[in-house]
Amino acid sequence: MLKEGDNAPKDIELNDQDGNLVKLNDYMGKKIVIYFYPKDNTPGCTIEAKNFRNSIKDYAKKGIKIIGISADSVKSHEKFVSKHQLPFTLLSDSEKKAAKSFGALEKGSVKRRTWLINENWKIEKVFEKVSPMKHNQELNEYYHLK
Repeated sequence: MLKEGDNAPKDIELNDQDGNLVKLNDYMGKKIVIYFYPKDNTPGCTIEAKNFRNSIKDYAKKGIKIIGISADSVKSHEKFVSKHQLPFTLLSDSEKKAAKSFGALEKGSVKRRTWLINENWKIEKVFEKVSPMKHNQELNEYYHLK
């Protein structure tokens, strides 16, 4: 599992909710939150995504991008984004390569974990145990949002 101080993977390319190819290294020079989650439209994952949505302006003020990744399909992500008006990128990791690279894959399942990546493409902070209800608040406090 990638830990604090490690370089973030640069070679990951996945499709977003609109079917566009997204290269993680296109975000180099920016602060990003990469959060892995198990499944679209499940109670915990929906709560977590909506909490990020509700704070998106605060993240934007600090120049922080939010990226969610799960093994769900592009079509599933498209429906999830539309249903909950999610204003951030969701990436489809159907082959679970990104989850494996970061360390969010256990026994074949994507686990709820988050990596904060700084402008220098270093892992700044890792959240290995994530509560869907409280996670956004943790990040707000970490980044001193609001």
